[in-house]
Amino acid sequence: MYAAHGVLSVHTERGTSIVPANRVAWTPAGFTHYHRAHSQTDMRILFLPASLARLVPGHPAVFTVSNLAREILLTLTGPRNYDRAAGTQDRAASARLRRVLVDELHEAREQPLHLPEPQDDRLQAIARLMYDQPGNNTTLAELGQAIGASARTLSRLFSNELGMTFYEWRTQLRIYHALVLLADGHDTTHVANACGWANPSSFISAFTNLIGTTPGRYRSR
Repeated sequence: MYAAHGVLSVHTERGTSIVPANRVAWTPAGFTHYHRAHSQTDMRILFLPASLARLVPGHPAVFTVSNLAREILLTLTGPRNYDRAAGTQDRAASARLRRVLVDELHEAREQPLHLPEPQDDRLQAIARLMYDQPGNNTTLAELGQAIGASARTLSRLFSNELGMTFYEWRTQLRIYHALVLLADGHDTTHVANACGWANPSSFISAFTNLIGTTPGRYRSR
């Protein structure tokens, strides 16, 4: 799955993967999943035959999309594949392009923006609150008081169950919401405030570290 522009979220039993326009998501056969397109998203879906699917990871993954991979995805999902008026895509050419795409994915490093799904009731309570209020700057200790758990217990649960700290998880969640707001056309200052950063420069730094480009450049694409 690829968003030519906009942002996708792909949900599996392992959690939510965030797929902005500079990433491509791969979901192998056998994994129950659903996806959501946010705002004005141009979503492209491409299926791989089993012979090629064996050459990419056997688990859901998100890769940085190269310029070549992007053009192949746009070609293989363009009007020549469904609109007779645009002409037809040669099957042999399509097969060759799929093979080159797989080569590109094989060379690309996985670049996940992943929100693992908590199972513990206490973590689920925190997750629900943060999903509803991504700009909430309540500390972990204060959240623990509200749900009846110590900060130490919650820190241990985040580490053992989700493989990250609370603050790492919250940053991933905020970037997810930031991508949706940027796709809706909001400017950097508004997004920074809405997602809980103290100032736009802190937001720009966090966004660039995770996405690989600044919010302004991402929105202009």
